[in-house]
Amino acid sequence: MCGIVGYTGFQDAYDIVINGLRRLEYRGYDSAGIVLEDGNNKLEVEKTKGKVEDLVNISSQLKGKAKIGMGHTRWATHGVPSDRNSHPHLSNNGKLAIIHNGIIENYDTIKTMLTEKGFTFKSETDTEVLVNLIQYFMDLNTETDFPTAVRYALNEVYGAYAITVMHEDYPGVLVVGRLGSPLAIGIGDKEYFIASDASPFVEFTKEAIYLEEGHMATISLENGVDIRTITENSKIVPEIQKLKLSLEQIEKSGYEHFMLKEIFEQPKSVHDTMRGRLLVEEGVIKMAGIWDHIEKFKNANRIIIIACGTSWHAGLIGEYLIEEYARIPVEVEYASEFRYRNPIITDKDVVIAISQSGETADTMAALKLAKERGAFIYGICNVVDSSIARITDAGSYTHAGPEIGVASTKAFTAQLTILSLIALKLGKHNGNLGNADFMSLIAELDAIPKKIEDVLSSTHELVQDIAKDFINATNFLYLGRGYNYPAALEGALKLKEISYIHAEGYPAAEMKHGPIALIDENMPIVIIAPKKGHYDKIVSNVQEIKARKGKVIAVVNSGDTQVSQMSDYVIEIPETSECFSPIVASVPLQLLAYYIAVYRGANVDQPRNLAKSVTVE
Repeated sequence: MCGIVGYTGFQDAYDIVINGLRRLEYRGYDSAGIVLEDGNNKLEVEKTKGKVEDLVNISSQLKGKAKIGMGHTRWATHGVPSDRNSHPHLSNNGKLAIIHNGIIENYDTIKTMLTEKGFTFKSETDTEVLVNLIQYFMDLNTETDFPTAVRYALNEVYGAYAITVMHEDYPGVLVVGRLGSPLAIGIGDKEYFIASDASPFVEFTKEAIYLEEGHMATISLENGVDIRTITENSKIVPEIQKLKLSLEQIEKSGYEHFMLKEIFEQPKSVHDTMRGRLLVEEGVIKMAGIWDHIEKFKNANRIIIIACGTSWHAGLIGEYLIEEYARIPVEVEYASEFRYRNPIITDKDVVIAISQSGETADTMAALKLAKERGAFIYGICNVVDSSIARITDAGSYTHAGPEIGVASTKAFTAQLTILSLIALKLGKHNGNLGNADFMSLIAELDAIPKKIEDVLSSTHELVQDIAKDFINATNFLYLGRGYNYPAALEGALKLKEISYIHAEGYPAAEMKHGPIALIDENMPIVIIAPKKGHYDKIVSNVQEIKARKGKVIAVVNSGDTQVSQMSDYVIEIPETSECFSPIVASVPLQLLAYYIAVYRGANVDQPRNLAKSVTVE
């Protein structure tokens, strides 16, 4: 959600900033802007509603004019998407420029105070209030320098933010700060980069500082990076990290869209997530985060899984896995609701947080509450050194690699892989899973990457053909039972996220308790029907659908005859243990959503109104 890019150095700042904004388009946005400090130490701003390319069309005259600048892609919170609400925002005196991710919750009170002091505002944003608050502190005392004024202002606001600020009287200087929204500082040779993540500067440097919560930094060529706490102004010695991200990982590699590339990366991402953890020949699962705290899990009254969106669907499957194999009670909560219902949490609870980005604001807020009440916190996320990784007591990284497409695919199946490993590890340790069953299951799990590969090669063209028949559909139902009920939810979410077709997922048995009223010859129904599980019940559900002339798209195991004969469209997947079938079954559902969206002309990688990293509640 929103993207920040900043640069100070010897290269053309315009090119660095614009190309950096292109790298951050995956985060979701509705407007874009840039500010540069020209050769006369004056700030030049261009901004517009729309895409980065719209910004390029109105700002190309700035190319080659500056060695310092910053840019922003905005996802609207305060104020509708418009030119005037776009970032950067200037202070009343025109000397300060700011870009900001997050929300300043007390902006209205501050705006009233500033208005009484004679300040005026051109936008509806909380961000313009903050930049004028910085000016206010500099005007209040002429001895207050630029970084100090930023610190004073940040101590007056509450909410969530990542900011980058420039001042025309401080040439070559960027001041940044964060609270609840990520910010990375790239360390180059006589140049510095600022970004919401490392992707905008990965080709220029492999060294970065991830700004800690509640810290700010003053960055200049003369004095380097000076990091301080916002509240106490205590100097911090930064930890410089080596980036593992490569340029190749954030490029499309010949695929039409990032989403398609990431769907096809799943054999590797699932394998990489198991690598070093699942040792089939030795008959062990090695997970330090679990093993080092095994008694916490073994003695837990319950496990609470907290997540949002796709990660919540992964959590539902995790509930099935952990309860079946480890026999520990599990509850799955929407992070966005968790802390607002005064939940009962004790020091006997284990809370597992699942987040692709590791920055999800709702999940972070829920974790802080759980931590305050003494629960043990375990994280599952895809981004090293993210906020959730830092707040948790222990955890496991998925190794899916960067996921650029807003609609999650490989991150989801990697999360399921981690949850499978956790469930089997706990089940073996608790004595609830015998050795023979354990060995059989880990062998099945080890075979999943190859089965995903088989699905991709055998169903890719078939799904393209099926998708063509549904580009004008207005509604879809997705049905599944047991482990595949959450897979149905996820399949429906993928379709509505990127194609804008309304879709709902249901437990197949619930169809007759309401949704069956919707079924007619115009209603497509995707039904997940592997042989293992509740196959006979699924057969009955398909018969009920066909009696009402519904169009059935069935995901079945290879060689299936009964459901296949009743269905209008059949997608075959390899047979596997029921508990792992959602990993395999999700792949053709991802492809189906992708191709329907492509044929409808939708922006697959950047669906409207959505953001990859949701950093506001």
